[in-house]
Amino acid sequence: MRKGILQDAGAFVKLMFSAFLVMVSFLVTLVGGLLLAMPVFGMGFVELIESLSDIAHPDYASLLKYFQIIQSVGLFVIPPFILAWFFGHKIFRYLYLNRKVRWNTIALTTVLVLSAIPLINFLAHFNAGISLPDSLSALEEWMQRTEESAKRLTEMFLRADTIADLMFNIFIIAVIPAVGEELLFRGIIQRLFSEWTMSKHAGIWIAAIIFSAMHLQFYGFIPRTMLGVLFGYLLVWSGRMWVPIIAHFVNNLTAVLVYYFIYKNQLSESIETIGAAREDWMYTLISLLFFIFFLTVFYSREKV
Repeated sequence: MRKGILQDAGAFVKLMFSAFLVMVSFLVTLVGGLLLAMPVFGMGFVELIESLSDIAHPDYASLLKYFQIIQSVGLFVIPPFILAWFFGHKIFRYLYLNRKVRWNTIALTTVLVLSAIPLINFLAHFNAGISLPDSLSALEEWMQRTEESAKRLTEMFLRADTIADLMFNIFIIAVIPAVGEELLFRGIIQRLFSEWTMSKHAGIWIAAIIFSAMHLQFYGFIPRTMLGVLFGYLLVWSGRMWVPIIAHFVNNLTAVLVYYFIYKNQLSESIETIGAAREDWMYTLISLLFFIFFLTVFYSREKV
């Protein structure tokens, strides 16, 4: 039986090697993506770099989506499989991909995530209302600029005029992040921090905090951290990577579909913030109760 080259190494060594390999994978795919983009988009190197800095320009939407795919693949999709080869004797087993997921588990995971949406919106509203002390005003201004830039980029990515555009958005915003981010954060980072701290709970929370921080959207840090915690426990309880992947996919898919129907004037913009306003406290309470109920059902049915 093949043994992973670093299978017996300590958790800290594995974490350092993981960080190194993720950066190498990102740089290699970025360079490859740049070289491929020049003939595909008919741009020189300098023009290509300048276009990437102008995220608000509608002519560059396809180019930015292309590099979003390159970035996601380089950062999240490729590294987990290479790291699993180094750390374990069976890649799919190491990444918890060797066990199938039942249809009733998929349904339960879906309703669990959907039930939490008003609660997540409430946490996002609470997070957005947090102000830093005056001594950190420069930091807060930088965070606000970063948040606004991320918001413009997200809106540009979500804009879809046709069904084909919608399907492509689902692929780059829901499918790739759900698979890649869960493999890296839950399959690798959470596992290694659990080994290092000798606590599954610590591993879940540390991975969730890193997962949220890497998005560089500070006014959504708390709800994204809590989602990461949820995904982490879904993996630990079920022993199946497909469960947090499905949960992540459902969360992102919902955002893509809601924005699409709002953009098409088929839904009110207020649905995006249901549970956030003070007068929506009933929705938040109902969301909390349903979320606890479905989480309890999931734990009792799926815990390995």
